[in-house]
Order: sequence, then C-alpha cells, then structure tokens
Amino acid sequence: MNDRVTPPMHALPDGEAEISLVVRLPWEDVARLGQEAGRLAAQMQRPVTLDEAVSHRLRSTRPSAAHAKPAGEQAASGGGAAVASSASVSSLPRLNGTA
Repeated sequence: MNDRVTPPMHALPDGEAEISLVVRLPWEDVARLGQEAGRLAAQMQRPVTLDEAVSHRLRSTRPSAAHAKPAGEQAASGGGAAVASSASVSSLPRLNGTA
C-alpha cells in the first residue's frame, strides 16, 4: 500500500508555486537553518522566517534548469528536489559548541 500523499500545490501570481511540506530534521540542522535565517535577515535588513531561509537556500544551490529536464534525465544527472534539499542542509556550516 502506498501511504505517500502529494502535498497541495498553489500557483502564485509571481509565477512561482507554493508547496507546504512537513520535514523531519535533526536539531543541529534546524540550528543551521536558524543561522542561515540570521545571515539572510542581516543581508535583507528585516526579519526572516525559517521558511524563507529554506527557500533561499534551495534556490541558491539548485542545479540550473533542473526543473526543465524530464524525470529520467534528472535521475541520471543527480538532479531533483530530494537531492537538492538534503545537500542544502548538509552544506550549511556546522555549529561550534553546543546547541
């Protein structure tokens, strides 16, 4: 039996899409995302949510035009959202000390 549920997707007026996901992460990855949000907030001179930090990280590390490739080509080239999202969190700097 397939228990996977496709999350709802919404088209936005700016041409992007919004997908709501629940992601389970170790606390150290959440802390790294918090650090990323802090850096982004300093750069943008306004408060930034973890959602924004994740979106920014995914956009800054995704392979170019991966969304335009057929599914078979993405798998062959190592592209795809699952690879990008796991690489994004692991590429954040490690914390020094305790979290």
